[in-house]
Amino acid sequence: MTERHHLKLLTYNIQVGIETSRYHHYLTKAWRYALPFRSRHENLNRIAQILAPYDLVALQETDAGSLRSNYVDQVAHLAEQAGFPYWHTRVNRRLGRWARHSMGLLSRYRPTEVREVSLPSRIPGRGALIARFGADTDGLLVIVAHLSLDRRSQANQLAFLGSLIGDGSHAILMGDLNCSWDAVRNHSALAGLRGSPHPLPSYPSWRPTRSLDHILVTPGLDIQHTQVVSHVGSDHLPLAMHVTLPQHLRLLDDTSG
Repeated sequence: MTERHHLKLLTYNIQVGIETSRYHHYLTKAWRYALPFRSRHENLNRIAQILAPYDLVALQETDAGSLRSNYVDQVAHLAEQAGFPYWHTRVNRRLGRWARHSMGLLSRYRPTEVREVSLPSRIPGRGALIARFGADTDGLLVIVAHLSLDRRSQANQLAFLGSLIGDGSHAILMGDLNCSWDAVRNHSALAGLRGSPHPLPSYPSWRPTRSLDHILVTPGLDIQHTQVVSHVGSDHLPLAMHVTLPQHLRLLDDTSG
C-alpha cells in the first residue's frame, strides 16, 4: 500500500460519445442515439485523452455494448485508452440489442468493494455505483450517480444518496445530478457535504448556463480546486475537482495488482 495525499476527480456525462455543439443537433443527430457512426470512436478517443490525467472518473450516459456503439462497452474502452487499470460498468436500462444505457467508474486504485444500487424513481432505470477503497476505518467511499429529470424524484434520490453516505467521514459523491447548484446545496440530506462555493455551469457544452454536474465531498477531504473543463465532446462539459486526503487515509495504488 502506498500513501497518497492528493486525488484528482472528474465527472463527465459523455452522451454515448455524441458530439453536440448546437441545440438543433438534438434533432439533426438524433439518429446517432440509436445507430452506430464512424466518428463516435474518434470522439471517444479524444474523451479518453481528457480523462487520462485523473485518478477517479465518474461517467454517465455510456453504452455497455449494443448495436449503436458497435457492441463496444464504452466504459471499458475509455479505461483502456486512458490507462485506468480498474473500471466498472453498471447497466441501467436494456433495450434489446439496440441500446444498453449505462454508467461507469474508472480508477487508478483497486477498490476493495464495488456494488450497484437502483435509485428510487417512478420510472425504472436510474442507478448508482458505490465503491470503497482501503480499509473501512481508513478508507474512502465513492458514489457515482445519474439522477432523474423530475424534481420529486431528484429530491428522493438525493435523500437516498445522503443515507448511503450516512456518518461516513471520507466520502465523495459525483455525477450528473440533473439539478441546480442551489438545489444540491440546500438539500438537507447533503448538508454535511461540500462542493464548489459557487455555481459552475456545465450544460449545454457550447454555451453553459446550468450547473447540472456536481462533485461533493465530506469535510474530511480538503478541496483544493474545482473547475469546468473546456472540452466539447458531449452536450455536457466535464467537471473536475482536486482534493487533499488526510494523512492517515490510504488507498491501494495502481501497482497493487
